[in-house]
Amino acid sequence: MKTEILKTEERIGLDLRELYQSYGYQQYKVSKFEEYDLYMQNKKFLMSERVITFSDIDGKLMALKPDITLSIVKNAKDDGRAEKVYYTENVYRVPRNAYGFREIPQTGLECIGTVDAYAMAEVLMLAARSLAMIDADYILDVSDIGVLSAILATEPIGDEDCARILTAVGEKNRHGLSAVCRELAVTEPTENLLQALVSIYGPLDEKLKEVEKLDLPEGCTAALNGLRDVGKMLSAYGVANVNLDFSVVNDMDYYNGLVFRGFVDGIPNGVLSGGRYDNLMARMGKSSEAIGFAVYLDQLERFMEQKPAFDVDTLVIYDDTTDPETLIRTVESLKATVPSLRVQREIDPALKCRAIVRLDQKAVKA
Repeated sequence: MKTEILKTEERIGLDLRELYQSYGYQQYKVSKFEEYDLYMQNKKFLMSERVITFSDIDGKLMALKPDITLSIVKNAKDDGRAEKVYYTENVYRVPRNAYGFREIPQTGLECIGTVDAYAMAEVLMLAARSLAMIDADYILDVSDIGVLSAILATEPIGDEDCARILTAVGEKNRHGLSAVCRELAVTEPTENLLQALVSIYGPLDEKLKEVEKLDLPEGCTAALNGLRDVGKMLSAYGVANVNLDFSVVNDMDYYNGLVFRGFVDGIPNGVLSGGRYDNLMARMGKSSEAIGFAVYLDQLERFMEQKPAFDVDTLVIYDDTTDPETLIRTVESLKATVPSLRVQREIDPALKCRAIVRLDQKAVKA
């Protein structure tokens, strides 16, 4: 009964927590704020550089959390043992196409330690099943930054130039990609490979075969083998709707290897994103590997919340002639059989209800 009146994002949040717990992930609790230095040093990792700050009583500059992963990494043990955690917390950031900060509910998980093929497949499986709880018609797009970075490593260009190319790849902007490659004097074979990868999209196993036909640098082999192994394990899990999409890119200063993004019907922006972030671990002085994802529950609130057919299931009407004990007995009896009820003295034409129970004088006369 209680879950029937929860908002969509609240109900899905509960389901996600149960899913993660069933695979041995433990809840991770964080405070609402963190030292601002953590975010100042890792601005490129954040979805937005805008952060709400305030001074603590000792004068230290603090921030309301715009991200949970950074806090988890900061406090992660680095002794080789596996940490599998999930969280349900609020973050504070400016959403896309919005003005001003919002408190945004977010659920996610992190796997820290040794990230082998099984660990990657498990996280991807949980990402896919998270999406399926929102909508059966989900899409999980996956890529591996190792393929693009191996191709770009054959060119004498710096990190900033690589970032410009990746931006064009991420936008699937083939014209813009050509323009950047010409400006940076990228060789024709490299540009052709990048253009080919941008155009490839579809079922993971099927499209990997197309990629393997390309004349790729040897450095791409490990990443492609990893994608193939993960694909086989996802098939064993019975996971569907997984597509290969090299436009799924993230900042290579923080991410490496597998990256992914999840979509559901009716929501234009991705509701889930994640990837492997060993580079972030290294930047924060950790030797462990890590992979994780986040589900943006605020997207569900904006685009998936459906107005219920009824404001209340049953409306009980009474007046001064109604015996109080009869009214209470009726209310308590109905409460055991209907999902919701409302008791008032008159019928409101604007209130939608499935049934009306009258205990007033009009009912007596009838």
